[in-house]
Amino acid sequence: MMDLDNSRASLVSGARAMDASGMNTGTTGNISLRIESGGMLITPTGIPSPMLRPEQMVTMRFDGSWEGALRPSSEWEMHAEIYKAFPEAGAVVHAHPDHCVALSCLREPMPLFHYMVAGFGGDDVRCSDYALFASSNLAKAAVVALQDRTACLLANHGMIAFGKDLDTALARTVKLETLARQYLIARAAGTPVLIENSEIPAIRGRYKTYGQQK
Repeated sequence: MMDLDNSRASLVSGARAMDASGMNTGTTGNISLRIESGGMLITPTGIPSPMLRPEQMVTMRFDGSWEGALRPSSEWEMHAEIYKAFPEAGAVVHAHPDHCVALSCLREPMPLFHYMVAGFGGDDVRCSDYALFASSNLAKAAVVALQDRTACLLANHGMIAFGKDLDTALARTVKLETLARQYLIARAAGTPVLIENSEIPAIRGRYKTYGQQK
């Protein structure tokens, strides 16, 4: 884990990168990092990314208590529940990119139309049950949809992803949005032909070295 100063700076950079890549606009979305003290560092609520400063990042515990004058993101509980449920999660990214939002409004999973879907852990990317934003029910629904996965859609809302570090979680967010766009284009053109589930072991085997230098 990074020290707190570097963690704060990385959250600011990550939030700005999310806006620059079109994953979020205005004050939508939020990101966090697990910290050594047993809690998390999370972006504050209601502050656009161009105005964020490292010292504004909120240190908080998973029970909802925090330190400092600024309130944490209203979706803090979703982050906290993911850290509690998945010990391997070192960073969490929640975003509202256009194509993920559009697909989430259909309340359907993203099926295995492309081999990269399997990179999230299974034969689909699930869509959670609907729950009110910034609620305990949404946090619980997200954890259910993330079982054996590293990302999911949030019904009528957006998406959430986690990774061992912030770079991984951010990359998964961009990848999911790219796949959502491609899937919706394919659906607009016709009925996508899905990859057979029997191909998943071969895909997973190839992923062990795919895109990696020796």
